[in-house]
Amino acid sequence: MEEIQIISTCLVATSHESNSYKNTSEISKIEMTPWDLQLLLRDTIQKGLLFHKPKQENSIDHLKTSLSHTLHFFPPLAGRFSIIKNTDDDTVSFFINCNNAGVEFIHASAPKLTVSAILDSTLVPIMVHHLFPLNNVRNFECVTKPLFGVQITELMDGLFIGCTMNHSLGDGTSFWHFFNSWSEISRGFKVISKIPVLERYFPEKMNLPIHLPLKTDDEKLFEKCEVPTFVERFFHLSKESIGRLKGKAISETNVKSISSLQAFLAHLWRGVTRSRKIIAEEEVSVYITIGARSRLNPPLPEGYFGNAIHMKQVKATAGELLKNGLGWAAMKINKMIVAQNSEEVVIKFYKEWAENPLILSRDSQFVRNNTRLGISSSPRYNIYGNDFGWGKSIGVRSGMANKSDGVITLYPGVEEGSVDIEVCLLPETLQALENDQEFMEAVTKN
Repeated sequence: MEEIQIISTCLVATSHESNSYKNTSEISKIEMTPWDLQLLLRDTIQKGLLFHKPKQENSIDHLKTSLSHTLHFFPPLAGRFSIIKNTDDDTVSFFINCNNAGVEFIHASAPKLTVSAILDSTLVPIMVHHLFPLNNVRNFECVTKPLFGVQITELMDGLFIGCTMNHSLGDGTSFWHFFNSWSEISRGFKVISKIPVLERYFPEKMNLPIHLPLKTDDEKLFEKCEVPTFVERFFHLSKESIGRLKGKAISETNVKSISSLQAFLAHLWRGVTRSRKIIAEEEVSVYITIGARSRLNPPLPEGYFGNAIHMKQVKATAGELLKNGLGWAAMKINKMIVAQNSEEVVIKFYKEWAENPLILSRDSQFVRNNTRLGISSSPRYNIYGNDFGWGKSIGVRSGMANKSDGVITLYPGVEEGSVDIEVCLLPETLQALENDQEFMEAVTKN
């Protein structure tokens, strides 16, 4: 592994010079919703962007300064979690303390690592995991650790900006909202184009804060999970290929509402199931993140900053999934997603969780002989529009957080309408997938 040298580490707090917009900086405490709290035992969000090497000499100082100015609009990121111990029922409660304790900022150097080594390798290099801060930190630990971290790594011929955000602070939409805003401030904006809405959504009067049956000092929470060895690779789906998959799925079922996303997820689900060589009678499933923002009436504000997601699964036996074809699998996914398209369903999950909190455990995602896929991120995020002042990003990669066999991460491709799929699979499964003619006909190496 090429060596990464840590040059400096510090905490960056909110700039007090950013007085052009004052509303957000006045918030000191934010209550947390079921959407936030369900993720306390999970890992963080780790995503980063690759750039060509900046020509200016002071790029690191400039990024640090612009980060501080951007935090003025996003005070939760510079805060910490606070815990209340409820002695009456032996529970705990969490809230976000916007105390401006600062985000972690690391300046690093990898003088032998090149842009092409990251973008052109068939497998994602293990080195990429070390381009992110706050590795191996879980969300509930950020009472004493930063809720957000940045690592700027200078490469031989490029620059990588790796960010880690506590997932109980916000979801992917919120993560990229901040990343996009930071790039605007770095380019010279005085006020960002989309102001975050920091007030959390609660559907009706609830007893706050929510009481959690969680022992934060339990040693079991800190036990390391034994994760099977996995490898990562990117596959590219062109706009034309996605269109063909969608057309095929619709023609096989006559279900006109099948989307491009549902079609290519069905193609991926079937391909991985074949490659895992699962017996016909065994149940397989795909877990898909359901966004709540547009499903409420009225919808959440465009700039809502926080989590607004829950997970739903689609199940089938391996035999029926492979026997019935692409259209059948896409229709199964379509039916599940359509069933979520009502405010009643979203609020039902929300209220039931508040009454009986179920915190997703970390080890539940690390399963041997896995028969599941977990879909995360979205091809709708603005990734390649990020420009910090020396040109737009040329690649995206993720860190080690939440990685295990069967984790799938979706990104927009560089070309409009295309999609990049990052698969995380056992080595033998990936090799079988690469040799699967039906799957590979629709994809190209990214």
